Amino acid sequence: MNLVYLLDTNTISEPLKAKPNIQVIENIERYHSQIAIAAFVVYELVRGVELLPDSLKRLKIKDYLESVLVKFPILPYTETAAKWQGEAVARLQILGKTPPFVDAQIAAIAKANNLTLVTRNVNDFVNFTDLTIENWFSK
Repeated sequence: MNLVYLLDTNTISEPLKAKPNIQVIENIERYHSQIAIAAFVVYELVRGVELLPDSLKRLKIKDYLESVLVKFPILPYTETAAKWQGEAVARLQILGKTPPFVDAQIAAIAKANNLTLVTRNVNDFVNFTDLTIENWFSK
């Protein structure tokens, strides 16, 4: 398995939209075997589903989530990621640019695994140094 991309929550959940971004859907299909998901993205997806009331929408999202968990490797938060995150967040805090904790964890998992982070929210990650970011929504 030659992983290249780590998808952020907004990217992996795009197929659930009524009118999903075609470029994102095509890239997920095209790079299927090169995509991974961070454990914290799974957390965000599961939390989102659990907060929904019982409905067809909730069932649809739950089914999609289960298919994602089977299709893509889920990467854990490791000691390497924790060290990178600690250093990166400390540097950003000193600059007055403290990132959201989960975003920093996702960035750390991408960096620890030498993966390109794919997100719509590039601005949430742009202050991390030496992190490769792509926005499939604007290509």
